[in-house]
Amino acid sequence: MNQLTIFFIRAVVGLAFAAIVTRLFHGRINPVYVVGLAIILVGLAYFAEYLRKRKKS
Repeated sequence: MNQLTIFFIRAVVGLAFAAIVTRLFHGRINPVYVVGLAIILVGLAYFAEYLRKRKKS
């Protein structure tokens, strides 16, 4: 799988999970919160990948 495909998968899953979490805690889906939380989640996924690859080297 190339890097662009992985990014799109992470972005879609991040948006879905962010929408669920926002709905759970705020009672409604606010697009600003969903996008902000999705950006944080995707960033954390890339950070976790960086840490995982760094340990293997």
